[in-house]
Amino acid sequence: MDRFVLDVPSAALDDLRDRLRRTRWPEPATAPGWTQGVPVEYLRDLCRYWAEEYDWPARQARLNAYPQFRTEIDGLNLHFLHVRAPRPDAPALILTHGWPGSVVEFRHVLGPLSETFHVVCPSLPGYGFSDRPTRPGWGVERTARAWAGLMTRLGYERFAAQGHDWGTSVSTSLGQQFPDRILGLHLVPPLVAPDPDTFGDLTATERSALDDLERSGDGDREDGDGYSHEQATRPQTLGYGLVDSPAALCAWIIEKFHAWSDCGGDLDSVFARDDLLDNLMFYWLPGTGASAARFYWESFRGVRQIFREGTGDTVSVPVGCSIFPRENPRPSRRWAARRFTDIRYWSEPERGGHFAAFEQPEIFLREVRACFAALL
Repeated sequence: MDRFVLDVPSAALDDLRDRLRRTRWPEPATAPGWTQGVPVEYLRDLCRYWAEEYDWPARQARLNAYPQFRTEIDGLNLHFLHVRAPRPDAPALILTHGWPGSVVEFRHVLGPLSETFHVVCPSLPGYGFSDRPTRPGWGVERTARAWAGLMTRLGYERFAAQGHDWGTSVSTSLGQQFPDRILGLHLVPPLVAPDPDTFGDLTATERSALDDLERSGDGDREDGDGYSHEQATRPQTLGYGLVDSPAALCAWIIEKFHAWSDCGGDLDSVFARDDLLDNLMFYWLPGTGASAARFYWESFRGVRQIFREGTGDTVSVPVGCSIFPRENPRPSRRWAARRFTDIRYWSEPERGGHFAAFEQPEIFLREVRACFAALL
């Protein structure tokens, strides 16, 4: 296990700034706002800030305040943060991010969580500073096994798991593959299909959740789901632009932060620009745009089967769920109970979206603490 320190050479930063300044911009969209994607005026200004004002050395120093490591598990060197609690006998908690996020999403909560937990926060295979797989097979289930191996190596025989996006699936798989080792799961949200048996008696909340699914693309209209089809089918083709052009990478990722966060259409009201760019740097610097997208090629078909067809084995370990109001999907507890048979905590916070720890760190912390108070 090797200590890892972010230390990006100045030549790499000069190259990034040069590419940003030489971006060949398209004309403005023919529809207003974000209807056709990221508005060119917004993206040009963000990329200008990235090239001219964003201070990576200062941001790098902040990130290096957390102990980071790399270790080989199942043939890949995996990057992770490991922040120990003051009490040696504190429970261990592994946090798993998703796409288009990174371990950066948890920067504001790692310190407070480490007051209670030994916190482990790995970069998914092909993301951030974890190695990029060179052969197929690195999907949800194999990643969960790697996480179990990592926790064993760190000395944690039993541990809790928390996740969102791909982290929900990886954490759920941990509970399925290693039930005797899992103290409990906190899922944001749980991955389940709407229960057709309830459609004749839907609550207002369930009806709203189904309507939002239809609008977002997980229903039949597929208005906002093109990214997942492309990444699940042709990640290599997409990857050329994501690895070569920082403006393309920025547009591809920022569009989802705008669409999936509880920002009311104004990203600056929820995220600091520097935080958004820190996350982008975890894709740009290691060149992981293609390899991160490839995780969809590995696992998205299985996720859609669970969500659309209601397939997927039940999960018997203790589970807590937080359903943030701008998350999508937003299952109801009775839908979730069909798959998760031991739900001990359920909450629907007042604010927040897909990137809860990044958007609303105080609310996220409250949810994690309340969940594991009920589970542990």
